Amino acid sequence: MTVYRPGWVLGAALVTGVLVGLVGGGFRQAVSWGMRMRFDQLAAQGQGMQFFLAVLGAAVLVLAGFHLMRWFAPETGGSGIPQIDGYLEGVLPLRSGRVLPVKFAAGWLMLVSGMVLGREGPTIQMGGSVGHLVGGWGKLAAEEVRVLVAAGAAAGLTAAFNAPLAGILFVFEEMRPRFADETRAYQGITLACVMVMVVVQALGWDETVLPTKIYPAPALVSLWVFALLGGALGAIGYLFNRGLVVALDALAGSGRRFFSLQALLIGGLVGVLGYVYQPSLGGSAHLYHPLISGGEQVVLWSLDTLSPSPEIWGLCLLRFVMTLLCYGSGAPGGIFAPMLAIGTLFSQGVAQEVHYLLPQWLPEPGILTIAGMGALVAATVRAPLTAIVLTLEITGNYLLMVPLLITCLTATLVAAALGGRPIYSVLLDRMLGRSSGASG
Repeated sequence: MTVYRPGWVLGAALVTGVLVGLVGGGFRQAVSWGMRMRFDQLAAQGQGMQFFLAVLGAAVLVLAGFHLMRWFAPETGGSGIPQIDGYLEGVLPLRSGRVLPVKFAAGWLMLVSGMVLGREGPTIQMGGSVGHLVGGWGKLAAEEVRVLVAAGAAAGLTAAFNAPLAGILFVFEEMRPRFADETRAYQGITLACVMVMVVVQALGWDETVLPTKIYPAPALVSLWVFALLGGALGAIGYLFNRGLVVALDALAGSGRRFFSLQALLIGGLVGVLGYVYQPSLGGSAHLYHPLISGGEQVVLWSLDTLSPSPEIWGLCLLRFVMTLLCYGSGAPGGIFAPMLAIGTLFSQGVAQEVHYLLPQWLPEPGILTIAGMGALVAATVRAPLTAIVLTLEITGNYLLMVPLLITCLTATLVAAALGGRPIYSVLLDRMLGRSSGASG
């Protein structure tokens, strides 16, 4: 008979939420501080020394992060979400005592270096590890610990984006765990996400992730444009998933023989690109505001002619390739934030074209940009509700609900029609296949 004590689990979920708020929120603050310190140190140097230190600093940070991961907790590689999925399905262990500190430190090194990775992967895996530790401390039963791991993962996504509803939906829609008492389990998950927000608000860490202009709902006659955009992003999502697996396989083979050299080369490339063209790298938060905060602040296109700029397409392609390279290397970090950036850039490029050709149907390009922001996440992760709610929570554009529904739903349908599978399911299957091959 399965042991499940709702009162104990809710109490443990409350503790889990508080701890994840401290760990996940602290991780966000630590990454922001590290990047500011690194840029301030570079700015204080002469131009020639800036380039040298930018390349050397990124290479050393990446190398240190890889060695920390490899020596102490190899399971912290990548986003960590497939590892949490595997634990909830009962096919992978969770060594939370070593995962938590290594993921924090290695993830911090990677993000501060400028790698094109997201903070949500580390916070989700750390959150699940916190839930696992709390369950162990309380000597809870296995089923109760599973609930806490799921609650911690949801709380981790909440901490990454200040988006509690998206955190709850992510577990429900992407992880899809089965619990002995579904209602009580999701009460615990919800409570953990609420407590994260209590903690970050109490500590002043609840800043708006993407403070953007609030747009009105678009005219109904223009909704077909949103469907076309969603279809295009669905095809891109399918290609992204295929490319990610190819990159993982290729870099895993070379990394086994030339581990340190590969880390130094990738880190050096990150340093060079970050010095030459900063928007091509990093967690990408700096990309959004000039793109979608209103015409007077858009910097990647001409305000005089309102004509489309090829720079956006080039930047979109560059970030697409660098996301595959950085995540494909096995570095600790997420792909949510990079996918949001790629979706935003592609949508902005399409919005410029549509606005230039049909301004009466799309008077403000930012509407189409925000509507397409989460569509790539919907197509790759196959979690459209999570993508929709996440976009609404981080931008505050609740009037764009219908356009977001159209783009995300269309993107998901197109990706599925092309034969794609949810990326985290693909990554988990790949992980299990490599484990069985190694043991065999």
